[in-house]
Amino acid sequence: MSDNLPQFRDEQIKALTRRYFFKHAAIGVGSTALSLLLNRDLFAAAGMPAPLPNPLAPKPSMFPAKAKSIIYLFMAGAPSHLDLLDYKPKLQQYNGQLIPDEFMKGQRFAFIKGVPRLLGSPYKFPRSGKCGAEISEILPHLQGIADDITIVKSLSTTQFNHAPAQIYMNCGFQLIGRPSMGSWLTYGLGSECADLPGFVVLLSGENQPDGGKSCWGSGFLPTVYQGVEFRSQGDPVLYLTNPEGVSAEQRRESLDVLKDLNTMNLKTANDPEISTRINSYEMAYRMQTSVPELADISKEPEHIQKMYGTEPGKKSFANNCLLARRLVERGVRFVQLYHRGWDTHGTSANGDIVHRLPKLCEETDQAAAALVNDLKQRGLLDSTLVVWGGEFGRTPMNEARNQSKFLGRDHHPRAFSMWLAGGGIKPGMTIGQTDDLGYNVVEDPIDIHDLHATILYLMGIDHTKLTFKFQGRDFRLTDISGNVVKKLLA
Repeated sequence: MSDNLPQFRDEQIKALTRRYFFKHAAIGVGSTALSLLLNRDLFAAAGMPAPLPNPLAPKPSMFPAKAKSIIYLFMAGAPSHLDLLDYKPKLQQYNGQLIPDEFMKGQRFAFIKGVPRLLGSPYKFPRSGKCGAEISEILPHLQGIADDITIVKSLSTTQFNHAPAQIYMNCGFQLIGRPSMGSWLTYGLGSECADLPGFVVLLSGENQPDGGKSCWGSGFLPTVYQGVEFRSQGDPVLYLTNPEGVSAEQRRESLDVLKDLNTMNLKTANDPEISTRINSYEMAYRMQTSVPELADISKEPEHIQKMYGTEPGKKSFANNCLLARRLVERGVRFVQLYHRGWDTHGTSANGDIVHRLPKLCEETDQAAAALVNDLKQRGLLDSTLVVWGGEFGRTPMNEARNQSKFLGRDHHPRAFSMWLAGGGIKPGMTIGQTDDLGYNVVEDPIDIHDLHATILYLMGIDHTKLTFKFQGRDFRLTDISGNVVKKLLA
């Protein structure tokens, strides 16, 4: 078959189309006249821009960055800050009493009805590390790294249902359609690894987060910047291996033909999604070599496996934490781990703070602390920002849905806690305070846009300048607000 056949067919179709003739005849006359009035070089510069060879190529930060990569440990379902990181002796003192009326006026809850009773934490909060941080007894491994982390107790959000709150935490807006933080970062900074995606997502726990794939979607940014799911069990990436009977040489030849066809189409349509498609095919081909070696955590030394608590070949948060370290070692910009199951309403033993919450901590605490320690011993913690937290907090009151005898807490957007480590964060600190019941923030309030602005700042980005024009306006991760939390910075 002739190499010129596709071009010949294209030209033949154009010659037979009256609409094409009249359209381009009119444009041609106007363009000729305009070119005589304008500087020729200026006119040429205003033509269609050539697509970047690699949209994920590293880009310079706006100013010197503290961190090069981020590992975000997202505890989907909203961990109870009052049972983990925000100790309230008064809440234990008034346990079982009706909450005062002033806390209930004008408030709405996801499930609580009537006037609920206060619920003190059943756990002790020993002081940990030289910093003396009060950390729950069901997080013993986190206690061991208290001097390496900073606890933030004064976060709040505008959303109190899981899906919109998770999307808001990840995308800076509660409705689907906006780019996620990982997408913004790879759009702004690219990736330092040519053989892996710049934004990788790892899942464990009960299921996917309530916000679904929108939590790591690219929104209106080109889809090359969306998160790519890796699996810790089975094939790391679905459909990455060649079909039976297809050799690596045949795959390469077919991709070369596809690339030529897509490049021809790109010159005509100038659609950025075609450029994304070209780069996705090429990335997938390189990943056929890079991913199997990366995902084989069984090759890690036994003492590392023991430190994380991994079980190679199984789906687990521990496996994902070790895989996250291996990803940032190779230059991946943003790695996000989701562990779902933290929605402890108290409707059963499988969803309360007495039985379920300790089990969740057992599943995640050791590996999260091991990740921080492992990054530190490899000299990577200074350049890697680790973030741990959920989408909102839990109420200081017992939910008691349908007179349940199990202890649990409803959704609470007004106050919650997170912890951060490495990547320019001042360690051994506790920032912010809530009131005696853990209901409202009373010191150093931090909202979601403030958190996002701070994370971008640590990556060397001014959050007001990382924008993308869409539907006539410049959008950004922090929308129209957000302030860098200077107290968090080293």
